[in-house]
Amino acid sequence: MRVLATAGHVDHGKSALVRALTGMEPDRYEEERRRGLTLDLGFVWTRLHPGGDHLAFVDVPGHERFVATMLAGVGPVPAVLFVVAADQGWQPQSEEHLAVLDALGVRHAVLAVTRGDLADPGPVRADAVERLAATSLGKVASVAVSAVTGAGLDDLRTELARLTAALPPPDPEADVRLWLDRAFTVRGHGTVVTGTLGAGTLRVGDRLVTGDGTSLRVRGLQSLNEERTAVGGVARVAVNVHGAGTDGLRRGQVLLAPDRWLTTDTVDARITGEPAAGLPRSVTLHIGTAAVPVTVRPLGTDTARLTLSRALPLRVGDRAVLREPGGGRTPRAVTVLDVRPPRLARRGAGRARAAELAALTGRPDGAAELRRRKLVAGTELRAMGVPPPAAPGTADWLAAPDHWMALRQRLLTETRRHASTHPLDPGLPTEAARHLLGLPDRALIDALAATLPQLTCRQGRLFPTDHQRPDLPPPVRTAVDAVRRDLTTTPFRAPEAGRLAELGLHRRALAAAVTAGALLRIADGIVLLPGADTEAATVLRNLPQPFTLSEARRALDTTRRVAVPLLELLDARGHTERLDDQHRRCRPDAGDGGGQESNLPVRDPRTPRF
Repeated sequence: MRVLATAGHVDHGKSALVRALTGMEPDRYEEERRRGLTLDLGFVWTRLHPGGDHLAFVDVPGHERFVATMLAGVGPVPAVLFVVAADQGWQPQSEEHLAVLDALGVRHAVLAVTRGDLADPGPVRADAVERLAATSLGKVASVAVSAVTGAGLDDLRTELARLTAALPPPDPEADVRLWLDRAFTVRGHGTVVTGTLGAGTLRVGDRLVTGDGTSLRVRGLQSLNEERTAVGGVARVAVNVHGAGTDGLRRGQVLLAPDRWLTTDTVDARITGEPAAGLPRSVTLHIGTAAVPVTVRPLGTDTARLTLSRALPLRVGDRAVLREPGGGRTPRAVTVLDVRPPRLARRGAGRARAAELAALTGRPDGAAELRRRKLVAGTELRAMGVPPPAAPGTADWLAAPDHWMALRQRLLTETRRHASTHPLDPGLPTEAARHLLGLPDRALIDALAATLPQLTCRQGRLFPTDHQRPDLPPPVRTAVDAVRRDLTTTPFRAPEAGRLAELGLHRRALAAAVTAGALLRIADGIVLLPGADTEAATVLRNLPQPFTLSEARRALDTTRRVAVPLLELLDARGHTERLDDQHRRCRPDAGDGGGQESNLPVRDPRTPRF
């Protein structure tokens, strides 16, 4: 299927022409038919040739009071049938409609000069062709027709067939963005919305989201009044949706493929036409079927920051129209340059931003975007409409090479600074490193550290590899010696918290002793002497295998407070393994393999514990 919109001045015969082409009535309301005036969007279709593809028309009103409705009709459509009457010639709404199409960058059209039975179409045809050629439409095919006599209709069908054959094929795998032009309720089915699907594919059962993130499910699909299980763009489509957010659906809203789009209420854009500084502060942005009030902040001669009254799913390169309420001036063309622009808080930031925007074209460029942003997630780039320049690395992140090198150097510097200024606690926590470098994801710290042979990571802390273990201050050394004496006869009875406090071994002092290798940390506030883990494993190998926690506790002559984390440490270091919720055994391949073999099945370590 292909979809075209009509365009042209009021009462130039747009509806009569598509009625003659399709045999269908585009005016849906009795008042429209009574007055002979299109007030809202109409939808009809036909086959230009037997067995050929369908061609659907979105018929738009031509009256100056309904330009916003006209914009909703042509916004999602890739081509137009432009209509001028031979007996009236070029008129004000002909000019405004052409300005709208030029602003949207529409490049495909056929010109139909109607009422050829009432006046010589030649002069009007020549004038209109020249006017269209000066816009994005370029030189177009033109046909003189009469909807009353049928003259020229076959020629028009031929030109429309040529036009549709030349349209670029849509991408069936594109991310769905369906701008809604109607929403209504059908008894027994619920909410139905319609729109022009420009690309991508809709399927029954799909999950879609509204612009505010509400999730809906596709219960049914129709295209050209036929039930479908899937519809690919470009197509007119009716979607029966189900979900909590259906009551608020209306023209101007949008249904989106989930997790594929960013909504934004602030964009930087190029404004063509008059200088951006000449725009009023408040105008209306038209894109798709949406019409949203925006506030304009001029930046450069042809660039501005637009603040939208509600967020929209926009991408780099999107074309839109800025129009003043009442249509006092020619509509301005908008090309979206950045959907995640930086804040302009400091003096001179606006001028600097204008210089940066001057170099942007509106064509998505992944390498340039990465250079500007320095660090960005691949999924965010794609949601902006920008293909990533390379396969994302750690946790979907992409970094500009020079920025990555600078981050590596900063991490090394900060780790060494921490070690030198905190001799009792020289390891820089990776989360603290993330904050110091201003990174959004701790996985980036791990990735940076992995590329630096000058750093080692132990228990979530970073240490310079050339950092010498510090000599303990005399008070800490004295306290450690006291702990050593306490543990001489009962090596697995870790000092209680009160004993540690009595000796002055607070958190930082304990961390320093562990870092210096003077104590072995079993858990928070629980320390034994270095080597206690291997000594405990030796004791446990002399037990009948498998053994329970209670049996291990008695063999080690310790308390449950120490036995539980000690056994977990032995599990982690490969000395022991859990068989079930009650039993462990020493690993046969750890040490001499002594002890009695177990008949219990070996528990898969990946099995979750509850």
